[in-house]
Amino acid sequence: MYADLGSESNGVRFARLPHTESVTIVPLMRTELVTTLKRQATELLADIERDKQPILITQHGLPSAYLVDVETFELLQQRMAVLEGIARGEMAVAEGRVVSHAEARTRMARWLK
Repeated sequence: MYADLGSESNGVRFARLPHTESVTIVPLMRTELVTTLKRQATELLADIERDKQPILITQHGLPSAYLVDVETFELLQQRMAVLEGIARGEMAVAEGRVVSHAEARTRMARWLK
């Protein structure tokens, strides 16, 4: 359950997350039925391209898929790859799989030639 806090001048609606000490503002995502996607795919794709805002598609009242523009999807993929790399690095440090700075430079020099 979200408390609707209204909208900005650009029409984006916001909500307050429930059960939080402080007010956390999150944008309310546009939601469309799968039948709307079937009937108005071209229009929805044009909206996504123009607004760069994802659309949640529901089927039988349940979330089914997100429609996002290609640029946003690729950016999300890149961010996820970076975060996964950071997580692998933190795990390596926690497991003691580390090398000195000099050793790291020596290993990296092979790729930087």
